[in-house]
Amino acid sequence: MKLPEPFIQLPLQYDADRLCEEVAALGNDAWKAHPMGYPGNSMLPLIAACGDPSDEGFSGPMRPTPELRRCPYLIQVLASFGATLGRTRLMRLAGHAEVTPHVDQGYYWVDRMRVHVPVLTQPTVRFECGDAAVHMAAGECWIFDTWREHRVLNESGDMRIHLVADTVGGDRFWGYVARGRSNPSDRGPWKAERLEFTEGRPVELQCETMNVPKVMSPWEMGAHFGLLFGDAEQHPQLATVAQMTSYFLRIWKSLWMRYGESGEGAAEYRNELARYVEAVRIPGQPLNLKNGIGWYSAMMMIVAKPALREESAGRIGNGYGVEDNA
Repeated sequence: MKLPEPFIQLPLQYDADRLCEEVAALGNDAWKAHPMGYPGNSMLPLIAACGDPSDEGFSGPMRPTPELRRCPYLIQVLASFGATLGRTRLMRLAGHAEVTPHVDQGYYWVDRMRVHVPVLTQPTVRFECGDAAVHMAAGECWIFDTWREHRVLNESGDMRIHLVADTVGGDRFWGYVARGRSNPSDRGPWKAERLEFTEGRPVELQCETMNVPKVMSPWEMGAHFGLLFGDAEQHPQLATVAQMTSYFLRIWKSLWMRYGESGEGAAEYRNELARYVEAVRIPGQPLNLKNGIGWYSAMMMIVAKPALREESAGRIGNGYGVEDNA
């Protein structure tokens, strides 16, 4: 999600030692290699589609995995965010490994923040986002602007483990964001609430049930195009692409009013989408965004590919995100 600042520290603090104990008790066999094969990166699913730790997909009801159910304090930490939770994992970075520079341009992350709670870390671990850099200390809670280029460097020989939760937020969560701070060196009045473990406290996690549309509504699509054009660099063809996009949105809205998500208009949706995708493909010098990625590739990931789910999207593609392991 695009944020007003590269980093925002939320006023929450957790018992990192307790988290380390629960994570260690899961054992090394629960960890999986990163799906993209990034060197030194591994992960352990905590909330996944249908609660299946082998399902790294972005669609379907998100539920706790068996590993998370073994970790009562981790569950209390996640519940304390006061947010609707999406895909959530422990992310491990080996000593002297890195997460290479990238932008989270997938559909799943356009409207989701990535909440980081460091479980095991050292002062030499550095998180860079845009032109800012921070060390997230153990037990702290952070979000960052995934729409900017970011990376992580582990300059120590010891591993780093973070709890990383994707979320669209919630009433209590947005209150924490409003009370957050973007500059940890600010010595002004600021205090984080510490959550201690409470034995036997029943906790119910609020997880996503709906996360990918069958057919993207014209209103959601318009919001995504607003982001793309709002961040577009100047280009001779920008006005032309904007005009074609405006026309496409009008056609999409007319189809939506006729068919909605019924599935009856799949062929017409598909044809209009394919026509638009081809029309805005600019040969030669591409149209770029201010964060350094191409406008067309971002449009495909955020709008075109998730606009029609499953068989309706067959000719366009149905990817919802690009793997990230920050």
